[in-house]
Amino acid sequence: MPTSFSGGCACGAIRYACSTEPSFMGNCHCRDCQHATGGAYFTAVAVAESAFRLTTGTPSVHEKKADSGSTMRRMFCARCGSPVYLTNSARPNFIVLYAGSVDDPSWVRPARDIYTDSAQPWDYMNPELPKFTKMPG
Repeated sequence: MPTSFSGGCACGAIRYACSTEPSFMGNCHCRDCQHATGGAYFTAVAVAESAFRLTTGTPSVHEKKADSGSTMRRMFCARCGSPVYLTNSARPNFIVLYAGSVDDPSWVRPARDIYTDSAQPWDYMNPELPKFTKMPG
């Protein structure tokens, strides 16, 4: 796993750099994440906020109350529409990156599936990953 990495949106208008390895990685199957990704789940790569910096551009923001009651702020590129990262008021010290926004996501290894009650029946979940119906404590 890299100790630093970079990423951004599809068109390059938004770029970021991370100076640490991820704190955690996982797949979220909640309906909000399904809507945000246009897919069955969101593969999250979380890093300490202090190790994250935007290097190019300013993302647009969509803010919404999550089922948990926390405030989710999803950052995306207004030019190409790519989701880039999010913040969650319940975990204010983390930036949660969309794995697809990482320049080389080949090292990403989700460690759990969360909100599995919302998972789509047509989607495959890795049977080796722990499953949680909600966000684990």
